[in-house]
Amino acid sequence: MRSRWLLPLFFLLLAGPALAAEWRAVPGEAPLQQVLAAAAPGDTVRVAEGVHLGNFVVEVPLTLVGEPGAILDGQRRGSVLTLAAPGATVRDLHIREDGADINTMDSGIFVAREAAGAVIENTRIEARGFGIWLDAVPDVKVIGNRISGDTALRSQDRGNGLQLYNVTGAEIRGNEVWEARDGIYIDVSNHNRLIGNLLRDQRYGVHYMFSHSNEVRDNETRNNRLGYALMQSRQLEVVGNRSIRDQNYGFLMNFIVDSVIAENVAVEAQRGSLSAAPDGHAISGTEGKALFVYNSLFNEIRDNLFARTEIGIHMTAGSEDNVFHGNAFVANETQVKYVALREQEWSHEGSGNYWSDYLGWDLSGDGLGDIPYEPNDSVDRLIWTYPMAKILMNSPAVQVLRWVQREFPILRPPGVRDSHPLMALPDWMAETLQ
Repeated sequence: MRSRWLLPLFFLLLAGPALAAEWRAVPGEAPLQQVLAAAAPGDTVRVAEGVHLGNFVVEVPLTLVGEPGAILDGQRRGSVLTLAAPGATVRDLHIREDGADINTMDSGIFVAREAAGAVIENTRIEARGFGIWLDAVPDVKVIGNRISGDTALRSQDRGNGLQLYNVTGAEIRGNEVWEARDGIYIDVSNHNRLIGNLLRDQRYGVHYMFSHSNEVRDNETRNNRLGYALMQSRQLEVVGNRSIRDQNYGFLMNFIVDSVIAENVAVEAQRGSLSAAPDGHAISGTEGKALFVYNSLFNEIRDNLFARTEIGIHMTAGSEDNVFHGNAFVANETQVKYVALREQEWSHEGSGNYWSDYLGWDLSGDGLGDIPYEPNDSVDRLIWTYPMAKILMNSPAVQVLRWVQREFPILRPPGVRDSHPLMALPDWMAETLQ
């Protein structure tokens, strides 16, 4: 005869003839792993209030639901919960005390490649290693979870909040991650969606490597040492995201090709310093940049707001043949830092960008400036090359040099030129800055 805790409560599935069972795991009475081993596909396992110690594995497609106060505790060994069945669903749990060996992928929840279509939602994870590791698994949904890292560990010794490795078709939506190493790390993973996540107080908010055809939409990063690190990827849609007071860079594009960067906000990117980040991840002496573009080609960068930083956009290393229009550069100490040899036209189909320091006029009243905006000149390039030359900024010689460039444009070095600057800041951007 089965023991009392193995007697399931059966109910009839209206959609078919099969019976599904509901089980309940109770600490000290009905051990969770034994209940999981006894459950059949389609069953529901409820985790009762209390601390459930161990490392648990789901090997059949079932639903695992935590009741209020239910905690899975891995006792600082390995992964607390492993999903290894297609369609497995986890929700409403509190998971803690996984191992901290990131080389063996210790995680709060480890989703194996057998768990296609798994769902993880509304779960609280206190991670020492990785929060959730998705391992070469397709079509997973990770929704509404809250994941934090262990501040007793150095930042580089923690795992990432959400790790996607060789993942396709994932939906990562509405999660909050803080104090991990990186909030969301995406490696060789294509055709995924990151929507509406909040990523704060860690190294990188979003970190892309070798991942293509992904959507990054309506996320927010705050107080990270870098907001969005987009690297070695193509055909990204990065739309409607916000970077608020991230250090060093709001958005970084490194070898990004054929992508759209649109309707994003990067404000108050901060200068990083080693004193602010003793683990060494911040970059000493680096200016705060709303957007840094390095060796990135054939991208459309439009309708973004870059405001209140030391440098609005820094472009270098062959970052050419990109389309810029509809962006707003507001109250940046340096609007553009461009280090290259080709002239760059930053307008498209007769419409350019908004520049808060533009001193031109609009006699025709069409909303476009009558003279081009050129943010940089040879003096800027001189100072970028020889920073000590800043002591000469207010000297008569520098003023004469700038006058000569204005009177004899042929002497001006290649740089950014906006032939049709916008006279007014779009309403939604003005509201954002209020």
